[in-house]
Amino acid sequence: MDGSYNLGLVFISYVVSILGALTALELAGGLASARTGAQRIAIILLGGVAMGGGAIWAMHFIAMVAHRMPMVVTYDTGITIFSALVAIAASAAGLAIAGLGRRSMPRLVGGGLVMGLGVAAMHYIGMEAMLMPATLQYDPSIVALSVVIAVVAATAALWIAFHLSGLWLMLLSAPVMGAAVCGMHYTGMAATSYIATDMAGTPWVLGAMSGHNLGISIFVVVGVVLGAAIPFCYLWSHDRQAQESLQR
Repeated sequence: MDGSYNLGLVFISYVVSILGALTALELAGGLASARTGAQRIAIILLGGVAMGGGAIWAMHFIAMVAHRMPMVVTYDTGITIFSALVAIAASAAGLAIAGLGRRSMPRLVGGGLVMGLGVAAMHYIGMEAMLMPATLQYDPSIVALSVVIAVVAATAALWIAFHLSGLWLMLLSAPVMGAAVCGMHYTGMAATSYIATDMAGTPWVLGAMSGHNLGISIFVVVGVVLGAAIPFCYLWSHDRQAQESLQR
């Protein structure tokens, strides 16, 4: 079976990915100057939530809702939540590996590998959350390509976070990162085939989430949270830089 995309929701998924990446990059930029272990942990956790929960998971779920299928599709709530936790944990781990201790290329690559594999895992776990009268089949070569894109995108995001600074650089890099995250998702979708089983079946399960209006709802909630966090992160970053200049 073939589906089609709601281009409006596809665009919204890209926008929320940019917001999440921008917030995470601003947060990660302050990791080197954090003075206490508590500050470092807070930055890593918040950055993991912004990147994993906003740029990656929210983008993924909105894009899933954007994919219109000729059948009723709902989502297993437990698996969906688990996929979000995987994305957040992988993003936080990647930030910790690349950002704590002495900066080096092996740490950057290691962090990108962990984050990228986590992103890919989140995507395919999220696909398993789909409840529908069909089964999924994957093209192994395209799946492998999607994993490579995820690792490269994650490594690029970490390099940007720890090597670039300034609002304009972040504004220029976040759309690139958002495009990379979206590229991984839609490549993964291209690897997927849907084989009908019982078209008369209705995949309603107690506690399952319906795709109806969920895309817009997730965008509004995540967009408001990340939109409020971005100026806070930017002001916090500049306040930190000003204090460092005074101490010099």
